[in-house]
Amino acid sequence: MCLKPIHLNRRDVLTGFKSLRQKHPELVIVDQYDRNLEELFLLRNPKHRFIKKYSKSFNAFARAHYAGKKKESIGSWFYYPWLNQLVHFLPDKIHQELRTGRNKHLITEKEQKKFYEAKIGVLGMSVGSHAAIVIAMTGGAKHIKIADPDTLSGDNLNRIRNGFQNVGVSKTVAVARQIYELNPYSKVEVFIDGITKKTMSRFLNGLDLLVEEMDDPFMKINVRHAARQLQLPVIMAGDNGDGIIVDVERFDIEKKRKILHGIMGDITPESFDSMSPEDLPKIMTKIVGSNLVTNRVLGSVTEVGQSIYSWPQLGTAANMCGSVLAYLARHIVLEDPKMKSGRYDVSLDAIFEHGYHSATRKEARKNERTKILEKMGLL
Repeated sequence: MCLKPIHLNRRDVLTGFKSLRQKHPELVIVDQYDRNLEELFLLRNPKHRFIKKYSKSFNAFARAHYAGKKKESIGSWFYYPWLNQLVHFLPDKIHQELRTGRNKHLITEKEQKKFYEAKIGVLGMSVGSHAAIVIAMTGGAKHIKIADPDTLSGDNLNRIRNGFQNVGVSKTVAVARQIYELNPYSKVEVFIDGITKKTMSRFLNGLDLLVEEMDDPFMKINVRHAARQLQLPVIMAGDNGDGIIVDVERFDIEKKRKILHGIMGDITPESFDSMSPEDLPKIMTKIVGSNLVTNRVLGSVTEVGQSIYSWPQLGTAANMCGSVLAYLARHIVLEDPKMKSGRYDVSLDAIFEHGYHSATRKEARKNERTKILEKMGLL
């Protein structure tokens, strides 16, 4: 299954056109090169935001860019087999300048360069898919590693940005394709079978940061032990109704920091060997944070395997996870000391819901939570 576009050899572009046309008669050619070049010119000459007469200056800019060569031989052509499209791109360096031009001055040129040169790994392509795509969207991590053993299913699409035409496609392949559609110059390493204890070191090797979003609690603990040994920072976000719970573990600057802030005690991967499958939702609740999870989510855990098939998740929260994780990834890669380890509750209910912080509402939520935790055997 093809997961990356095919880069046509610049010297053989015309031959490549003919060959693709013969193999794929319905090939769509997307050539917006002139438009992209004009947008690049405007980004470099912001005065023309208000001074609209710039045709003479732009023509001189375009002539210098083309340097007497035919447009077809400038830049890069990439064929996307899954789209049956041949797309004309600006050269790598100025493609990045164009697509990150609107990041200025929120991200400086120096920061953008360092973010782009970072190598980031993302484990788990549900919530993790949002993190990987938003990191790429904001011009980060030209080299990214992604892993997940699962394929897209219809019930994933309430929270994963994709369409039903891709049901059955590997989640990692689907995400890699979206990244390559943004930036064909990316290097996306795909671990289509997820990671195991045997492949974990290869996945972690060379990373500057790890985004961990796997469902498997055994591997969640395992990979953190390995990351701590490598002094590799780990970030995670879990959806919590419409809100999210975020974990930051700065193993890069806290070499002896306890796994998951010590919430699970001195738990090791081997602790899961004697655990029954029915106990895993309870363990995941503790990992995510039973004191922060909303009562609706917490109550749903007790219904897994009875009235519902799995832990409920919403697209609103999954999208928020992607944005927050991309924000954290950028700041940590840029060595921002203000990004502290810890667990953070990002609650839309607490911000927007009238009366949320009243004594009566707090007491009602506390009593309801106590009943649920007692039912789960966590009190």
